Amino acid sequence: MTLRVAIVGGGPAGIYAADNLIKSGTPVSIDILERLPAPFGLVRYGVAPDHPRIKEIIKALQRVLAHPDVRFRGNVEFGVDVKLEELREFYDAVVISTGAKADRDLGIPGEDLPGSYGAADFVSWYDAHPDAPQSWPLDARSVAVIGVGNVALDVARVLAKTGDEMLTTDIPQHVYEGLAAKTITDVHVFARRGPAYAKFSPLELRELNHSPNVEVIVHPEGFDVDAHGMEHIAQHKAQKMVLNTLTSWVGADPVGKPHRIHLHFAEAPLEILGDRDGVTTLRTERTHSPNEDGNVEGTGEVTDWDVQAVYRAVGYRSTGLPDLPFDERRAVIPNDAGRVLDLDGNPIPGTFVTGWIKRGPVGLIGHTKSDAAETVGHLLADTTETAWSRTPEDVDAYLRSRQVDVATDEAWERLDAHEIALGEAAGRTRIKVGDREEMLRVGRG
Repeated sequence: MTLRVAIVGGGPAGIYAADNLIKSGTPVSIDILERLPAPFGLVRYGVAPDHPRIKEIIKALQRVLAHPDVRFRGNVEFGVDVKLEELREFYDAVVISTGAKADRDLGIPGEDLPGSYGAADFVSWYDAHPDAPQSWPLDARSVAVIGVGNVALDVARVLAKTGDEMLTTDIPQHVYEGLAAKTITDVHVFARRGPAYAKFSPLELRELNHSPNVEVIVHPEGFDVDAHGMEHIAQHKAQKMVLNTLTSWVGADPVGKPHRIHLHFAEAPLEILGDRDGVTTLRTERTHSPNEDGNVEGTGEVTDWDVQAVYRAVGYRSTGLPDLPFDERRAVIPNDAGRVLDLDGNPIPGTFVTGWIKRGPVGLIGHTKSDAAETVGHLLADTTETAWSRTPEDVDAYLRSRQVDVATDEAWERLDAHEIALGEAAGRTRIKVGDREEMLRVGRG
């Protein structure tokens, strides 16, 4: 028996699920259906372009795609080009791995003002996502970034660095022109809690201070570590390293670089102020940690910050999909260890989920691998042959009948080679193509 499996979503979670299926010893035939013309999800469209070392993971993912039992079918949108009930005609099992690409809200007044942005949207722009706009407003002088994770650091770093510094990366011309024209001098990063609870990775934080044009300023106000904070870092080695780096920067003498990243701790956002022309102020309240779980309370001390833009980097959120249940509160597809559950809590036959849309947007690549292994284990235990139209050619014929301009494995290979060639001509590793129609045209050869 050869199991036919559709994986909806071509990011790391979906590709790791394919890898687990291949290595299981069970004969499988796998199609990875991806909404974009290129694979790799947030590794391609969520990692900052000046972090090429992280993108080394693409080499491992590419090896999975190259396996003879795996096919990539891009530019295919679930719920638009093909429905769940139609996939069940072609596949014995369907694995949903569409990730989390929307921004979480802050839930404060003024969040919808012009000049208040979700970090995910900005990341999509500078990573040349084909659905992102070709331009981005960067005419502010001072901006705020709210959040204490690596995405917040990425956003702050890209906002502060010069366009020429970023020109060594894979950004296309329209992104370079936008970054080169920006007028930002100061980027203020705000954390609700104290420095002991910062979620930056140690390496990401240290890299913040590597630019010849950007100075990092850690403000002493709110930079307190109480007994609870000390207990917390004692249990988390990485956060102890982060605190050591931050402590070494507090009170450092300014060196006069033209751009500055300010780190503010124990400042909770209260309100974004402005008018129809845009943001003018971020209002925050000083906080303190009253108990051992690190939750904070306001002290009543309010500060207004003169900023002309606010970037919300407080986490990603998954969105629901057609014909599938969705838990709006947790922002995941309801599941039992990867088995998708209906509204009554019963498993839906042949339907599985993995990655962030399964567990929420937490964890690193190692978590994604173990997550995929769990889901695939249940898939292999539960699934039998049920699809009646079983060949890969049947799927391709169906998509042609729907007039879907499919980006095949060969199309991705052409696009990949084209981007590498563009980079070589400019002395870079790669230059991305950021326009969907151009990506499809290149893929067609």
